Amino acid sequence: MDRRKFIKNGGLGGAALMGGAWASSCKDDPQEMENKTKSLSAPMVIATWDVPNATAKAYEVLEGEGSALDAVEQGVMVEEADVNNQSVGKGGRPDRDGHVTLDACIMDKDSRCGAVVYLKDVVHAVSVARKVMEETPHVLLAGEGARKFALEMGFPEENLLTEKSRQEWLEWKKTSKYEPVINIENHDTIGMLAIDSNGDIAGACTTSGMAYKMAGRVGDSPIIGAGLFVDNEIGGATATGMGEEVVRTVGSFLIVELMRQGKSPQEACEEGVRRIIAKKENYRDIQIGFIAVNKAGETGAYCIHPGFSYRKFSERGHENIPAPSYLQS
Repeated sequence: MDRRKFIKNGGLGGAALMGGAWASSCKDDPQEMENKTKSLSAPMVIATWDVPNATAKAYEVLEGEGSALDAVEQGVMVEEADVNNQSVGKGGRPDRDGHVTLDACIMDKDSRCGAVVYLKDVVHAVSVARKVMEETPHVLLAGEGARKFALEMGFPEENLLTEKSRQEWLEWKKTSKYEPVINIENHDTIGMLAIDSNGDIAGACTTSGMAYKMAGRVGDSPIIGAGLFVDNEIGGATATGMGEEVVRTVGSFLIVELMRQGKSPQEACEEGVRRIIAKKENYRDIQIGFIAVNKAGETGAYCIHPGFSYRKFSERGHENIPAPSYLQS
C-alpha cells in the first residue's frame, strides 16, 4: 500500500536552503523578503489523508486567485458531501444512538475562527462554522443551537445517515463493542491548510467523529488550538486520529509555537507526537497524525503508526506523501 511506503518530501531541504539565503540577503528590506516568501510558498494546499478531490478543488480556488480561506472551505466540503467517506459529513458513522453528528472549525489569516460541535441534519459543517465566525460574536456553537443557527442561515436540512452507515451501525449494536481500529477511519478527520497567492494562510477541519461514540462526545477537530491552529506570521497545523489525546496536549497550537521557536514543520510535528506518547502509556493502541506548513511553504507530517499520509498540491505537482512514523511496520 502507498501509505506504508515512506517518501521523503525532497522539496523541504531545498526550500530551507533557499529560505536561509534570501532571508540573509533581504534582512534590511522587509518588502523584498515578503515578496520572496510569496514566491516560495504560494499557492499551495495540504490535507490529512489521501483526498485528491478535496485538494484539487482547493488548489483550483487558489489558482483562480481565491483566498486561502475560500480554498480550505471548498476543499473540505468535497469530503463532507462524499457519502463514501464515512468519517466526514453525509454518510458519516453515527453515535451509539444512531445519530450522525458533525464537528468542524475554520480559521483565517487574521486569527478569526468559528466552530460547530454536535451539529445534526446539515451536511456542510465547515460552512456553518464559517458563518459562526463571520455572522456572530461567538467562536463556537453547539448542538441544537448550532443546528438552529444553520437553518436560519439558509442551510438545507438533510438526513445524514445513509443506508450503508445505518446497516453497519445495526451490525455494531449486536456487540456494542467500541475498539478503535488504526487507520480504518472510524475516528478520522480531514484537516486542510492552504497558502494563497498573497502568502496568507488559512485552515479548516471537519469530521463526524468516532464511530459509535457516546452521544455528545466531541473530539479535537472543532477545538481551535487542538485540531487546528493558524498563525499567519508563522504557519499552521492540523491533526487527525484519537482526538482526546490531541486535546490534552493542545497539539496544533503546540506545533505552531514550536515553529515560532525555530523548528521546521517536520521537527515540530515529530515533537507534537512525542508529547502525546510521553503522556499515554498505551499509545500503541491509538493513531495520531499531524501535518504542518510554515510561512515559507515547507511542510511536515508525523504519526504514531505507519499508514498515515497527506495530500499536497502546489506548482510542483499533486502528490500523496506517506508520513514518517514513531513506530515502524
